Amino acid sequence: MELFEQLADKIKGQNKTLVFPEGEDPRIQGAAVRLAADGLIKPILLGQKSSIDATAKKNSFDLSQVTIIDIATYPKDDFKEMVRVLVERRHGKTDTATAKKWLQDPNYFGTMLVYMNLADGMVSGANHPTGDTVRPALQIIKTSADASRISGAFVMQRGDERYIFADAAINIDIDAQTMAEIAVQSAKTARVFGIDPKVAMLSFSSKGSARAPQVDKVVQATELAKQLAPNLPIDGELQFDAAFVPAVGQAKAPESSVAGYANVFVFPDLQSGNIGYKIAQRLGGFEAIGPILQGLAQPVSDLSRGANEEDVYKVSIITAAQAVAN
Repeated sequence: MELFEQLADKIKGQNKTLVFPEGEDPRIQGAAVRLAADGLIKPILLGQKSSIDATAKKNSFDLSQVTIIDIATYPKDDFKEMVRVLVERRHGKTDTATAKKWLQDPNYFGTMLVYMNLADGMVSGANHPTGDTVRPALQIIKTSADASRISGAFVMQRGDERYIFADAAINIDIDAQTMAEIAVQSAKTARVFGIDPKVAMLSFSSKGSARAPQVDKVVQATELAKQLAPNLPIDGELQFDAAFVPAVGQAKAPESSVAGYANVFVFPDLQSGNIGYKIAQRLGGFEAIGPILQGLAQPVSDLSRGANEEDVYKVSIITAAQAVAN
């Protein structure tokens, strides 16, 4: 079964609600209508109702199964409560006046719907830079209990092959603790996509074949990851061929249960992760699905501003699947 068919089966009937802060965009509306018609999620569109209705009319979209929220006409008592909860959540860092101003921004408003459990996840970024989507999530939803920061994973798919590459999108440089956390979070992401995780902590060295501070970091990260998730199959430091090719894994790390069979690859920095996934995509013919934000306490997904309706549809399915797995 194709990946998104599997994910659709997982979320169908779960009644998950996703909020879309860019509700006036035809790409968002088209995807939301399809998702609702397919019985996959309950969409909430944020935006000026007259503009949303005009876009729907122009594109012949039936929004009868879609909830529309116009922040300007949101019930006063409900808005007042949202302001109170936001101020409380910020622990004195944000006053009432600032909270009211923030909540005029649909990304902040949508994030608060998720935080207050009025939505199960958020999908944004079609018309906003990544920071506008991620910043409210970090300020309000924050990271999960087992993560100190978020990271970005890609699902690499080619035919029946499916792997996770991380971090390939967010953190420019990471220490051993962060690399360990990314490994654990990436294993969780793998399970969402039906992958039984075997995690390789990547380096230019395999089991002491080279010596350098960069290698030491990966060795330390491996030990920390094992402490964080004692039952997770994880090993390092491993070169990519030792992690991926059984014969090389047997030669370079004969006692490892992961070497040669890894399907989750954790890179030591963003530079190598980004290069790695693009080589697999362009030379290896893999489809790169992502970036998938991981490490947040509740799911928020960032779209590319070049996304089309199909991209929005697929990212929404992933976000709902993350919500089901939470």
